[in-house]
Amino acid sequence: MLRIAICDDNQVELQYTARMTADYFGTHPAHSAIIETFHSGKDLLSQAEARKGFDLYILDILMPDLSGIEIGRRLRTLGAGGEIIYLTSSNDFAADSYEVRAFFYLLKPVEQQKLYGVLDEATEKLNREQNAAIMVNTPQGIRRILMERIRYAERVGRCIRYHCTDGTLDSLTIRSSFKEMMEPLLADRHFRLCGASYVLNFQYITGINGQTCLLDNGQTIVLPKAAAAAFKQDWGSYWLEEVFPK
Repeated sequence: MLRIAICDDNQVELQYTARMTADYFGTHPAHSAIIETFHSGKDLLSQAEARKGFDLYILDILMPDLSGIEIGRRLRTLGAGGEIIYLTSSNDFAADSYEVRAFFYLLKPVEQQKLYGVLDEATEKLNREQNAAIMVNTPQGIRRILMERIRYAERVGRCIRYHCTDGTLDSLTIRSSFKEMMEPLLADRHFRLCGASYVLNFQYITGINGQTCLLDNGQTIVLPKAAAAAFKQDWGSYWLEEVFPK
């Protein structure tokens, strides 16, 4: 069951978008969703924080209180995952939507066929990611970790520490190389090896300045000097493909 938040200060457009979204799920019985509507970004952010985020956000950009871009920034600062679809009457915000890792950017008036196509891709991605997980041997036993919740993994001594959106988890002593142990993560396009001791999830990186990698929760990681430039290029290419798919 996907949790969807739709925000638009225009009541008519809010109901129009909500109706099209509900119609989409009504004609796609393989997927199910709970849809909630919000007239302001403040209300949405309050609920997102209380409920640890929604799975999908459909946001108007041009709103008088908080813009959709600012809502996106604050969602990422909260550590809220989820995909963002932006709706706008102007095409001047494409670069800003890239900054907050938007899934797609649609111009108003939104055509049903185009929205349905984007929802097809978004629901497929969300369902795939919500079910993708790795099994980790820990001192407390085997634990299943959803890959979408992993910000990064690092080698700490002879163990691997997984930094997740809901806490950290340490593995037992590893018997193979760090890279070999990271193969399940590296098989996913969201993750990339950086140096000999880090694997980072591109989805949670908000910026890279020199060797400093900034994560959505405000944490910084110092990247190995020899690997930082190539890693930054890969991160940029990843988001270009995410926001502006071919």
